[in-house]
Amino acid sequence: AHAADDAHAEDGHGGTGSDFVKLNNQFVVPVVQQDRVAALVVLSLSLETRANLREVIFQREPKLRDAFLGVLFEHANMGGFNGSFTKSDRLDLLRTALREVARKEFGEDVVNVLIESIARQDTQG
Repeated sequence: AHAADDAHAEDGHGGTGSDFVKLNNQFVVPVVQQDRVAALVVLSLSLETRANLREVIFQREPKLRDAFLGVLFEHANMGGFNGSFTKSDRLDLLRTALREVARKEFGEDVVNVLIESIARQDTQG
């Protein structure tokens, strides 16, 4: 059993506590400028859920990762990872888009998508 499972066991039946499901691997997003990779952005994401979706999320993780990568690539293509990419308004837009695709897959039991870490590494060139 995961430690996170034990932390939420005390909610009991009908509990309103959230469960946090960390996706196994980081997401790596290329930032392309002038037809070359100018940087790589690396993110770690977790889902905050109402229901006990942990096993279902892990079963469907490849599909979810594909959908998340689509959102992340679009965000990069719109310049979302350029300049002050950690500004709260930019991250709020990204979180909202990620939450929408997670809800398409798992419904309203997905409360939020949490960005646990984010880093940008500029490439040499």
